[in-house]
Amino acid sequence: MDVMIVVSLVAGLVGLGLGGELLVRGSAALAGIARISPLVIGLTVVAFGTSAPELAVSIQAGLENKPDIAVGNVVGSNIFNILVILGVCALLSPLSVHVAIVRREVPIMIAASLLFVGFALDGRIGALDGMVLTGGIIGYTVWSIRASRRETAAAQAEYAQEFGQEPVGRQSLVRVVLINLGLLSLGLLSLVVGARWLVDGAVNLASGLGVDDVVIGLTIIAAGTSLPEVATSVIATLRRERDIAIGNAVGSNIFNLFAIAGIASLVTPGGLEVAPNVLAFDLPFMLAVAVACLPVFFNGYSLVRWEGGLFFASYVAYVTLLVLAATGNPALESFRNALLLAAPLVVLTLGWTTLQAWRRQRVTAA
Repeated sequence: MDVMIVVSLVAGLVGLGLGGELLVRGSAALAGIARISPLVIGLTVVAFGTSAPELAVSIQAGLENKPDIAVGNVVGSNIFNILVILGVCALLSPLSVHVAIVRREVPIMIAASLLFVGFALDGRIGALDGMVLTGGIIGYTVWSIRASRRETAAAQAEYAQEFGQEPVGRQSLVRVVLINLGLLSLGLLSLVVGARWLVDGAVNLASGLGVDDVVIGLTIIAAGTSLPEVATSVIATLRRERDIAIGNAVGSNIFNLFAIAGIASLVTPGGLEVAPNVLAFDLPFMLAVAVACLPVFFNGYSLVRWEGGLFFASYVAYVTLLVLAATGNPALESFRNALLLAAPLVVLTLGWTTLQAWRRQRVTAA
């Protein structure tokens, strides 16, 4: 392996780790100062900031007329964010899911996924589709901030409990704001640069192996550009900022579908062409992953370790299937049949746990 590829990969990982730490510190502090709950900070500032690498890669791919990379990046990142990020975080520490995630953000993520899939059915995300998607992220951001401002008292109480800080004077407040804005900016810069180095190294490695653009976009680039979300959510979980961890993953998916897909389709000549195999398999799988969040999160408003393990195992199976198909491996058919047998068991398990959770909630309410 080329030494520069290794250097690029290692430097990228270091940048992502540093950026994730700075981003969580700055955003959590600004949440209380701005009277916005950590959940909304995770859903907007952190989620959008950590999605900057996806935005840069998709725009660059669009300008270079490589729609397979742009579309694969969005679809692959959304699958990665839920199955890997939330899966790994839940394995580290069971996650409590804020009720607002179940009632508001997950339905919005599902609706955005349906809208994206609907636009892609004709094989292309055109300019008009891109305008609608871009308008969606503007509306979502404004709505999220307004909803948060109505929860000012709760947000302040949560911040006081988390950090135990008393109100400060005007000069001290300005100094604190500037310091945390600096941390936030350095964190975002470190994430973007680190992700760029990591993706460059990964793409060079994958290209040397002769993998096509669709698979590179769905796997290497999607995972590489999602590593800022991994770093941020894992660090947030370890620091017990779990609202930021979950909000980051869900908010990033919403941002990917609305902003990244929308802007990339506007800058790509003729719009983003969607490959038939992506339309037939990857898009339905992305939608299924988004829909699966609703029953999983509803089950006790938590994501426990076995569910996190199920998420992560599902991603491993998905990538394995892509690799087997891309390489024409003779084991593909057997592996696909095994997944077809396992899928109904997973659906039945999720359905049963959801029914049990619904019954428990009815008993508690009564």
